[in-house]
Amino acid sequence: MENSFGKITTLEAVMEFFHDGMTLMFGGFGGVGSPPTLINGILEKGVHDLILIGNDTGFPHIGIGKIVSRGLAKKVIASHIGSNPIAGQLMHDGRLEVEFSPQGILAERIRAGGVGLPAILSDIGLENEMVSKNKPLFAIDEKNYLVETALTAEVSIVFAKRADAYGNLIFDKSARNTNPLVAMAGDITIAEVEEIVPMGSLDPDEIITPGVFVDFVIPSKGVNWKWAWE
Repeated sequence: MENSFGKITTLEAVMEFFHDGMTLMFGGFGGVGSPPTLINGILEKGVHDLILIGNDTGFPHIGIGKIVSRGLAKKVIASHIGSNPIAGQLMHDGRLEVEFSPQGILAERIRAGGVGLPAILSDIGLENEMVSKNKPLFAIDEKNYLVETALTAEVSIVFAKRADAYGNLIFDKSARNTNPLVAMAGDITIAEVEEIVPMGSLDPDEIITPGVFVDFVIPSKGVNWKWAWE
């Protein structure tokens, strides 16, 4: 996949990384900041039995919710699923396993995975069986903490406003949400972007995710990336 355009490639080329039973981490909050072209590509390929990690399950026809609603996921690790009633029904029917993690803890577990930590300690949810079930405890100064394991994925998919050929990313306002953390925690990270610009044209102070975390950059559908590059 190497070419004169650095990490810039096509949707068709990165589809080889998506397979049945894989662990997939995604950026986005209620669909905002989730990569639509990549999600549609996954749907078209028809991979299933996915383990999804992200803030929520989107809406039935928005964001990662399009994958969940078609029954292509076997497990979701998320802070909530309330915006997608189909996810709730699948869980109720025993067709979708859901691991709930409080939003801040979820974000920190992803960050921990991105920086190589095995776990974090938290006292959030100690009295809530939905959060604490099957999690070991660790005591410090006679106070118990839940051991929250770090989260990583085979592939992370993120959505950015702007990128260069090295994969430096700038996000659009609230669409930034969990994307920078997710970008750190994938064995392979693929960024879908709305605009691809020449090297050196991004203000270093505006770059949120350095290209060292990004393996591939694909243009969002409708973006003429060669024109943008030239």
